Amino acid sequence: MSTTPVIAIVDDDPSIREALDDLVLSCGYRSRLFPSAEAFLADTDRAAIDCMLVDVAMPGLSGIELQAALNATPADKPPMIFMTSYRDERTRAAAMDGGAYAFLGKPVDSDQLVRCLEDALKP
Repeated sequence: MSTTPVIAIVDDDPSIREALDDLVLSCGYRSRLFPSAEAFLADTDRAAIDCMLVDVAMPGLSGIELQAALNATPADKPPMIFMTSYRDERTRAAAMDGGAYAFLGKPVDSDQLVRCLEDALKP
C-alpha cells in the first residue's frame, strides 16, 4: 500500500501558505504548513516530508539559508521547490547549486507547480 506524499509549505505569508495548501490538497497530497524556516527546522517529524515548497525571502532565515542548514545534516533531504518574487540569477544559482529541484518565480503558475511536484515525487 502506498502512502500519500506529504508536502511541506514554508512561507511567511499566510495567504500564500493557504493558497498552496489548497493546491496541494487538490492534487491528492497531504501538506504541513510552516510560517518560517526556523519553524520547519524545529519540527521533530521532518523525515515524513516528501517534498518542500519554499519561499526564498522570509524574515529570519531565508529559504537559501534553510537549504544550507538541511544540506549540513547527514539526513536525507526531500526535493526543494523554491518560489520567489526575486528572480535574480545569483539567488537562482545559489538555490540550484544547493540542490534545489526547481526555482519558480511568483506569481507561480499553478500548472507548472503541479508538474514540478509530480516530477519531484517520482521514485
